[in-house]
Amino acid sequence: MTLLLCPHHQEILRKGQYVKVIPVVLKGLLRVYTTHDDKELLLYHIKASESCVMSFAAGIKNGTSEIYAQTLENTEILLLPADRLKKWLQQYPELNLLFNSQYEMRYADLLNTIENMVFHKMDERILNLLHDKAALTNSQIIKISHQALADDLATSREVISRVLKKLENDNKLVLSHQTIKIL
Repeated sequence: MTLLLCPHHQEILRKGQYVKVIPVVLKGLLRVYTTHDDKELLLYHIKASESCVMSFAAGIKNGTSEIYAQTLENTEILLLPADRLKKWLQQYPELNLLFNSQYEMRYADLLNTIENMVFHKMDERILNLLHDKAALTNSQIIKISHQALADDLATSREVISRVLKKLENDNKLVLSHQTIKIL
């Protein structure tokens, strides 16, 4: 096991990379996303005491990653060697329970992402994402650029800016430079 200290915005996993270690976040926050045609789509966040089931799935079979993972703030990560994980899962039932609960959580997150994309308008998608980020950071003030929101929602910055302005006019939020306050 290795402790990794990562600065804000550090990529820790890339699509196509062989997964040799499974990250467990001790402190901080990760963003897990995928890309297609130069667009990004946020899949889920990983906070303290959580792990990445996509890495777990790839690591346990000595496979490659299907996702990207990036820190959203300074983050401490415990790296579990993938080649020892099968043995540890048998030796330590608590570890097995941890990964099973992570699978359930991430499955629900992915269903929520699909539901938002298919059944909700962009203003609802933005508000849902902002509320999620507020819950993750325990603050109604979110430091994020319009481009970062666009990346998370797989759309253009122009669309995000236009919808954010409408939401501000509807008194649902207040916009400042690189900051959004949810009302």
